[in-house]
Amino acid sequence: MAPNGVEWTILVLSCQHKDSIYAFQKELELRQKRGTIGAGTLLLTVEDPKAHVGSGGATLNALLVAAEHLSAKAGYTVVSSDVLQNAHILILHMGRDFPFDDCGRAFTCLPVEDPSATVEAPVCNLDSLLLTMTYKLGPGSPPGVWVCSTDMILSIPSAPDISWEGFHGAKVISVMGSMSYARNHGVYLTDHQGFVCDIIYQGSESEIQSCAKDDGRVPLVSGIVFFSLDTVERLLATHATPPLDACTYMGLDSGAQPVQLSLFFDILMCMARGVNEEDFLSRKVSEVVDNRTTVRVRNSRMVLWRELRDLPLIIAYVPNGCYNYMTMSADDHIYNLTCQAAVPDGLMFCKVAHSHVTHPHFLEDGCSVTNSLLEGEISIGPRSVVQHCNLQGPIQLASGCLLTGLDMMSSLSLHGHQLSDVIIQGHSVKLRDISLTVYTVLGSHDDLKGPSEVITTGTYLNRPWAEFFQRTGIREGDIWGPEIPPHKRCLMNARLFPIFHPLVALGVEDVLWFLKSEDSKKCELLKQWHSSWRMSWEELLMHLDQEASLALRRALFFRQAQKKVQKVLLERRDCSLLMLIKTAVHEGYYEPLLATLDQVASVAEDPGIAARALACIADVLGCMAKGEGGLRSGPAANQEWSLPFQHLENGDIIQGVNKLAEERGKWLSRPSLLVRAARHYEGAEQILIRQAVMSAFQFVTVGQVELPPIGHWVVAECPARIDISGGWSDTPPITYEHGGAVVNIAVLVDGQRPIGARVRRIAELELRLVIASGSPGREVVTEVVCQSIEDMWDYCQPHAPGALLKAAFICSQIISYPSETLLHAQLMDQFGGGFELHTWSNLPHGSGLGTSSILAGAVMAALYRIAGKSCSTESLIHAVLHLEQVLTTGGGWQDQVGGLIPGIKIGRSMAHLPLKVEVEELVVPEGFIQTLNEHLLLVYTGKTRLARNLLQDVLRNWYARLPAIVQNADALVSNAEECACAFSQGDLLKLGECLNRYWQQKKNMAPGCEPLAVRHIMDTLQPYVYGQSLAGAGGGGFLYVLTKQPKQKEILQRVLANTQAVGKYHMYSVEVDMGGISVRLLGSDL
Repeated sequence: MAPNGVEWTILVLSCQHKDSIYAFQKELELRQKRGTIGAGTLLLTVEDPKAHVGSGGATLNALLVAAEHLSAKAGYTVVSSDVLQNAHILILHMGRDFPFDDCGRAFTCLPVEDPSATVEAPVCNLDSLLLTMTYKLGPGSPPGVWVCSTDMILSIPSAPDISWEGFHGAKVISVMGSMSYARNHGVYLTDHQGFVCDIIYQGSESEIQSCAKDDGRVPLVSGIVFFSLDTVERLLATHATPPLDACTYMGLDSGAQPVQLSLFFDILMCMARGVNEEDFLSRKVSEVVDNRTTVRVRNSRMVLWRELRDLPLIIAYVPNGCYNYMTMSADDHIYNLTCQAAVPDGLMFCKVAHSHVTHPHFLEDGCSVTNSLLEGEISIGPRSVVQHCNLQGPIQLASGCLLTGLDMMSSLSLHGHQLSDVIIQGHSVKLRDISLTVYTVLGSHDDLKGPSEVITTGTYLNRPWAEFFQRTGIREGDIWGPEIPPHKRCLMNARLFPIFHPLVALGVEDVLWFLKSEDSKKCELLKQWHSSWRMSWEELLMHLDQEASLALRRALFFRQAQKKVQKVLLERRDCSLLMLIKTAVHEGYYEPLLATLDQVASVAEDPGIAARALACIADVLGCMAKGEGGLRSGPAANQEWSLPFQHLENGDIIQGVNKLAEERGKWLSRPSLLVRAARHYEGAEQILIRQAVMSAFQFVTVGQVELPPIGHWVVAECPARIDISGGWSDTPPITYEHGGAVVNIAVLVDGQRPIGARVRRIAELELRLVIASGSPGREVVTEVVCQSIEDMWDYCQPHAPGALLKAAFICSQIISYPSETLLHAQLMDQFGGGFELHTWSNLPHGSGLGTSSILAGAVMAALYRIAGKSCSTESLIHAVLHLEQVLTTGGGWQDQVGGLIPGIKIGRSMAHLPLKVEVEELVVPEGFIQTLNEHLLLVYTGKTRLARNLLQDVLRNWYARLPAIVQNADALVSNAEECACAFSQGDLLKLGECLNRYWQQKKNMAPGCEPLAVRHIMDTLQPYVYGQSLAGAGGGGFLYVLTKQPKQKEILQRVLANTQAVGKYHMYSVEVDMGGISVRLLGSDL
């Protein structure tokens, strides 16, 4: 659960039917797994002791059960109110059955998505209310009990200012509404101090007017109340007092007769200041509608008056809130699911929410589709709703329709119908051990409970009953038996809907004929209807299989989710699948998801798509490990995975993916194996990334020049580079999936080009490799001699001595490897001798100045020339990209662009394959280069960066398409373009702003790239600079600063020298290099 929310001690969900308890308990537990409910919260789903004990009885029973569980947990053998002292309890009431959603109002799905969610799942009204209670209303409240109805859609725009200082009693939460809306609802009458004086239900115009505030609105009874601990203790004490004991399971188990109580018009009403005892005891309220005696109700109220009367009832207003009661009107329900104004604050209205629609252009504005699969031409008009359906077109829905629970086969029966203002539902029903699907049809304007004279004034399918009887041949006596007197007949108790037929399977067509039927089929349909066992709405609601309904909804969600996965990956959408992956793992649907990802990876036309699919599989495996089994980053070279890796290396993606899946099946038994399998899938992903980047090799063009004599040196020298903006956007796969733009500068460090290579041909048939690194006089020198082709085997192991140089010999095609031709034979046949190659870098390891890639460029340039070949700088940039994939280090293109091309430039790559880099050298105002030289400084921080660890995390987050990462990639590219403009204008201040923005973007991309010591240096230098950033990926290495004043090296050195805890630093002068790579052919003496 996110911070700043209430950690509920117990969450109690009360429901009418015992058959629903298991299903709803499972729903709560799923939300706890998702993190919506805190891990430490005790979850209880409680059956109301009797179907109609009322909201007050349900509250008292839920409170008793919660106290009983807390008491048992604390070691008590009896219920003790002491366990409530530090408890934060939330009671949610499911309320009565709801004809428009088989799982009740609480589990009615809303046409929204939650942008703050950590998992992807349909959002129910229950979820919305949980967010409201946990993060808006609950925070700040003292220990006590919150009670919340789930029969309304509630929007609270921000955390209201509720005072809790010295509070005791009860506090009702009220959303303000219009007087016209209040005519059919409850309102509070309050005094100027905020005390509730009366609660009025469906009052007269004058009564409602008396409740109005200055703005003409009235405080609505909004279904939420908080009880302080002392109030809870008193209320709890009544559970053993007759006749209130009959509201709890204990009383009923002891033989007491049930009594119905209202939370608002019984329990809270006795606390209202303006209500006297006799008025309270004799007052009638709408919820007391059964045959219980007035004496029992009066005695119950007497107990409540005695226990609670002296406690205050206070109101808390939510002036900007929105309250929509979920009535029994279909029109109202459709309004709630199509009107954006009804969407709870913090959630995002979506016309298509958690659904797959093949033809979205057929959906008109003002409709909504939730948790559904719509395939083919399905047109939906305004004010129409589709939920939990799998439909196959062509289907036409005009306005005012609601479709729920229809599968593909039933949807075929809708073909040819022009549907308007009609509600068609498929219901999961259980009759003892028999599970059935029952279909109902209703008009959106019908009144379910209807007037007392239903036949003369009521409607069915929006038309008078007489018209329905005439059209269908059905008679009044067919649907209402003599046991239901005429004055009690209504649509709810009309036995209209076929449940079972002894000879034929029933389907939606067995109610669709109510809408229209051909005369030739009318008699046959009527006969089949007569011979079917039928139920009314009332009977049907009593036999709903809510567990089956929820399971079907969940299965449908994951079916549309599989379609979403395919669409997102194959269409290269910047949409995160990580939340969906988490949901699939939490709810046990990972196997179909893995199969879908396997299929996408197999059919993908380019390795980039396949690589992302494999990265998603790695995320699935990582989630299955549930945070155990070790770190995600780690080795991925176990021999058990070598066969699938080999297939991928050979370009056989289909076979590689199949073999990966086979091997994966052996690694699912425990977290440590799952994590290791995830690492190997990331290793497989890296193979495909390398193949995608190798597409850049087609932009390498090599010409022929004269072969230098044996013994003559070719020397290539390069400047370093500093990246000014856009870095990370050049990194594969970001660079070819999103597109990249990087501004950087070729620089001399202390007046020197710090990176270089020299090579000459020698008579000996061998390769002599000499690698020097470190500052002159303190460099570390490594020598490697290759005398056989077998000595080249470790060219693709980056940490092996001389691996970069070996890979360069192979990529420049001087050496063919693997090859059956011996090394000395290759050297003799093509060059008449071997080669001696020296490389150097005078910069510290991990400098962040692009050393390795620039060195690769220098080596390739020198090797091409010594081999009698010519290569443009543009070709050299792409040759280095290819080399680094062969070497398996990966990496982007900005380093070689920065060090091989002179001056200030911006490199760009488009979001497609093959990967091509285009460079624009920036023209700056005259004299600006000198100005820049006087304002740029390098500070070596003394911290060695760990770029590879950073890279693994960035790629994982990118493949997950976390929204923050995608937005940051956009920002990197736009900042690079803005930075290029700043250079063209010669604007140091604007450059500094770009630089500071860039450093923040680097930190967003790779959290942890700013060591504390570096932060201390940056804070110290902040007053003296326009902007600053660590070079490269960050984490250490060089810091470059753009000073406000020119020539600040000595001043800043003194500033740092006088500052504690900055560590071992060293400051370098830096200047723009206007030459770029230099390749010279020299004599034999050096």
